[in-house]
Amino acid sequence: MSTTTPPSPPQRLAALPCHTSNKLRNYTPIQSFNRKDFSIRCEFENSQRWTVGCVSGTDPIHIILKPPSIPMTSAAVLGSSGKNSKRVCLFYCNEMKDLAERIASQSDAIELRNITWRTFEDGFPNLFISNAHGIRGQHVAFLASFNSPGVIFEQLSVIYALPKLFVSSFTLVLPFFPTGTSERMEDEGDVATAFTLARILSNTPVPRGGPTSLVIFDIHALQERFYFGDNILPCFESGIPLLLNRLQQLPDSDNISIAFPDDGAWKRFHKQLQHFPMIVCAKVREGDQRIVRIKEGDPAGRHVVIVDDLVQSGGTLTECQKVLAKHGAQKISAYVTHGIFPNRSWQRFSHDKGGSPENGMTYFWITDSCPQTVKEVKDKKPFEVLSLAAPIAAALQI
Repeated sequence: MSTTTPPSPPQRLAALPCHTSNKLRNYTPIQSFNRKDFSIRCEFENSQRWTVGCVSGTDPIHIILKPPSIPMTSAAVLGSSGKNSKRVCLFYCNEMKDLAERIASQSDAIELRNITWRTFEDGFPNLFISNAHGIRGQHVAFLASFNSPGVIFEQLSVIYALPKLFVSSFTLVLPFFPTGTSERMEDEGDVATAFTLARILSNTPVPRGGPTSLVIFDIHALQERFYFGDNILPCFESGIPLLLNRLQQLPDSDNISIAFPDDGAWKRFHKQLQHFPMIVCAKVREGDQRIVRIKEGDPAGRHVVIVDDLVQSGGTLTECQKVLAKHGAQKISAYVTHGIFPNRSWQRFSHDKGGSPENGMTYFWITDSCPQTVKEVKDKKPFEVLSLAAPIAAALQI
């Protein structure tokens, strides 16, 4: 190690010990050796540039070795596809092919694998998992879509088969838990099908590494976590961060208010949206009718975004839209994580090109958790699809 002695320093340093596993090649002063203000540039054998700083006012002098900074983009790459990333073999059902490809594009650590989906003449599934020997000892995931009762059995057959192929771990990604709204009994004889589906998934065979992980986005009721047995670990994620990112991009992002169509939606999401002014609507009964009224908050002059976990026919959202417009909302948009829209009920939502919030939405955001809806509303305003690909890719690294 070669040194350069500074000219007439205010206080000479007899030695500058540097405790590090790297080997110093040389160091040179870049400022005068003043106890109150000096630093040294060091070069190591790995050609990285480190900074040595001084903590002033101490005796003896303390030296702090600071590593070179890593740009955020590089750090993100290291986090997603570096040598420490978990490599995952991702299988998927036919309906989820587009989302699976988007997930794989998020990280080099995710590799798509194929399943042959066929049926016998009697209509029952004839399934084949390609290269079954090749996934032994690997982390395996399956991207499912229980968008209709008719496809659940064939996908359950694959879900039960994959963990038994000597895989290291198994993750089931079911973005939309379809029976989540049937979570309680109001009359004797009601069947809580949310509990039924949870029990079916809880019987997924245990892979070598431990219980199966189950990734679900914005399940209708958080207490449904307790419907699952010990053989499966539910991981509840949310699409709200995608909405927050999109709202920041709007030209009127400083004029956003969040509206909830009922108390249930407020309880579910208000903590994630607490930085926005909030409006809470409620259904009240007047005679034989149930109408929507504003319980708290003021929409006047605001771009109001109605937030809920899912939409079916859209009746509640349209009633909420009308009352918000009546009370002076300048623009009205909506976000739901799961756009179910049976019988193409999305067609009831028109686009407000400006000035008619009572008749149309400025934006209607959904995620790609329901693939059939995504295909139907593609390039149709006011709908925009916020993809779950990035959060799913991140969840697969848990």
